[in-house]
Amino acid sequence: MQQTTNTILMIRPINFRMNEQTAVNNYYQKELAGLLPAAINAKAQQEFDDYVIKLREIGVNVVVVNDTDEFDTPDSIFPNNWVSFHENGTVGLYPMFAENRRFERREDVLLKLEDAGFLIHDVIDYTSAEEENVFLEGTGSLLLDRVNRKAYCALSPRADEDLFIEFCEDFEYFPVVFSANQTVEGERKAIYHTNVMMCLGETFAVICLSSIDDKKERKNVITHLKEDGKEIIDITESQVNNFAGNMLQVKGANDTLYLIMSESAYNSLTASQIQKLEKHTAILSSSLKTIEACGGGSARCMMAEVFLPKA
Repeated sequence: MQQTTNTILMIRPINFRMNEQTAVNNYYQKELAGLLPAAINAKAQQEFDDYVIKLREIGVNVVVVNDTDEFDTPDSIFPNNWVSFHENGTVGLYPMFAENRRFERREDVLLKLEDAGFLIHDVIDYTSAEEENVFLEGTGSLLLDRVNRKAYCALSPRADEDLFIEFCEDFEYFPVVFSANQTVEGERKAIYHTNVMMCLGETFAVICLSSIDDKKERKNVITHLKEDGKEIIDITESQVNNFAGNMLQVKGANDTLYLIMSESAYNSLTASQIQKLEKHTAILSSSLKTIEACGGGSARCMMAEVFLPKA
């Protein structure tokens, strides 16, 4: 089993904007005043293209699929929420909280990977849970330690505990469940996705421990990370607001490990945190200002890792 992959699926947006359906519980989204939708979309496309170029320059195999204008899918740039790809050739399809995000699930995306030589043996489809208003948004909700077979999940309106346990049974992961909160206008509210406050690398974990208000739950998460030999790099809520939790470790050329993050995430880190991370991995950052502001997601959300076997 591998924790990191060299192949990433990314969806190039064509109608990117702030999604009013996700803003109800994604408190990172903002309106960009004075910018027309076409200008926002053009900026997002430019950030996307620059990001893909940077990833390819370090040797990451990026499979880019263009969004379609068949449906209104302003968040299509974040494919890791609707699909996950696993080493045994299984694909997971996930139930999405926002109705307009459900149109992001596209069979032709899977066909494109098969055309690129990847094997899909089985699809486990959880999407019927949407009928019961039950959600689990892919590797936004699930943080997978693929080597140690543990799955971390911060419960929220977009991450249902029972469905998470079902996923763990189907994919053979040990569940580590907790609640993670942020302060919104003086109130503690659930962070919408686990991957906003936590990132798992091969030998480290970046995590906002102070977001786990329950001391027992916090201690349990720390215990699991430590027993698997991960160095814990703790980040603050302010750093989470700059998407410092939304990072992903990938393999570049010659299996060199890179931690991918946005420019705002990198700029929010302290010198000591950067030093700790650089003991484990090289770092690559890219400017994603528009995508972060309107989409409320960042570098990690834009990458769906492909672990499928090759023909």
